[in-house]
Amino acid sequence: MINANHSSRIRKQPHGFTLIEILVVVVILAVLAAVVVPNVIKKIGEGRRSAAISDITNFSTAIQLFQADTGHVPPTEQGLPSILSNIGNEKSWKGPYLHNQTIIPNDPWDHPYKYTAPGPDGQEYLIASDGDGTGPITSANIKNR
Repeated sequence: MINANHSSRIRKQPHGFTLIEILVVVVILAVLAAVVVPNVIKKIGEGRRSAAISDITNFSTAIQLFQADTGHVPPTEQGLPSILSNIGNEKSWKGPYLHNQTIIPNDPWDHPYKYTAPGPDGQEYLIASDGDGTGPITSANIKNR
């Protein structure tokens, strides 16, 4: 025997969300996304810039070690790969000067780093990343002595 009160209670329970409830949740999610997404994108850009600066600092240190051993910085034609292998058949080369790497990585925007020796303004060398394409955002150089 089915209790009449019990069966009427079952029929009165809602079976889903109303359109208004769904719209309220969608609006709340949209507002949160509008606030959070720009901040996340900004942090990604800052992280890429920091990674490029770190890479360039490591390359610069390796070039200084190369220079201490050979007496000169690698020429532009040999470029950054010369800190990983003895491209110019240098007799006093004691590298590789970047440890745990077999190739020179691209910058965080997946473009090759630029190396020039001598640099354009009288530096011994210039290492740069074009960054996001709006112009050089990171560079490291050493002035001629």
